[in-house]
Amino acid sequence: MHDLPQDPMDRLRAIMARLRDREHGCPWDVAQTFASIAPYTIEEAYEVADAIERGDMEELKGELGDLLFQSVFHAQMAQDAGLFDFDDIARAIGDKMIARHPHVFGNESNAKSAEQQVADWESVKAAERAAKAKGGVLDDVALGLPALMRAEKLQKRAGRVGFDWPEIGQVLDKISEEARELAEARAHLPQEKIAEEMGDLLFVMANLARHLKVDPEVALRGANAKFVRRFEYIERALADRGSSPERSTLDEMDALWDAAKRDGL
Repeated sequence: MHDLPQDPMDRLRAIMARLRDREHGCPWDVAQTFASIAPYTIEEAYEVADAIERGDMEELKGELGDLLFQSVFHAQMAQDAGLFDFDDIARAIGDKMIARHPHVFGNESNAKSAEQQVADWESVKAAERAAKAKGGVLDDVALGLPALMRAEKLQKRAGRVGFDWPEIGQVLDKISEEARELAEARAHLPQEKIAEEMGDLLFVMANLARHLKVDPEVALRGANAKFVRRFEYIERALADRGSSPERSTLDEMDALWDAAKRDGL
């Protein structure tokens, strides 16, 4: 490894090039494609978010490195195929950031509210989509996003052209309507219809989060973490009694759940 460059970024790119070398590289790395690596890229992004949520900065450093390596991996595969390389990627994102921040890199005033800057950002992105000849408002909302995140983005995009409820109360009314339809489907309709109605309810819940200016992914991650804390409390309390969830009643576990809430978990 002594012949690798000393600059950290150049060194990482050289490592990736060597891993992908068809004669002397790693067979697994050589065999990968954009499609096969994409799930790992998504996983690494979630692990970055998890480290941030836990406030573990040492872990965050490592996870950011893993995510950076994913970008380098994709760049090397593109270079191998004669499509583009890492410098092209860096140049493109640099150009994009300059174009999207005229109040920093151009002549526009930066004396704007955060809300106005967001509005300006969306206008620039809309112009970029038009330049790419995107046919519809929703065309470039990525299919590979987690479903809850994509629902919020689809609704946000439609809202920009006026397809949106103006009042939160209307969203709440729609949630009640969808909940009734789900209950009716459960009583009278086949499983695929129940799944469809469940999807409709989740979609409107994502819309409510957007109206409340709550990130639904962040909110649900918080709820997941809370559930884990409280259930672990139940397990510990039962273990202290010489018992376990499998040997306990729902009433016993509900009482411990309430105790966990009282303890601020």
